[in-house]
Amino acid sequence: MDYSAIIGGAAAGDTGVEHGVILIELAEAILDTDDARLETARLAVAERMGASALVDSVAVAALFNGIDRIADATGAPLEQTKADATVELRSEIGINAFGDQKEALEAAEGKSAAE
Repeated sequence: MDYSAIIGGAAAGDTGVEHGVILIELAEAILDTDDARLETARLAVAERMGASALVDSVAVAALFNGIDRIADATGAPLEQTKADATVELRSEIGINAFGDQKEALEAAEGKSAAE
């Protein structure tokens, strides 16, 4: 399976998913702070896929955001069966390094704030 869109985003190009390029752009725009980019992405999805697809797409993005926040806030551990099933995927996309990267960013922010 090609996971390049997970780590490469829109730069990954055509992933073989129908309307994948505009859906990736919508996902990135949702996480960005540029309102014009988000409006452009929403319009692209609505024009090419329809209003229902736009609603479904942003609902999925919101759901993933909510699930992630709840899991993080409660400290929910990754179940062992899911950990076992995703070893290769997590290695391939570099997700195992996220914790270390977060700690490094937090340390840098703390250092900057103290200076």
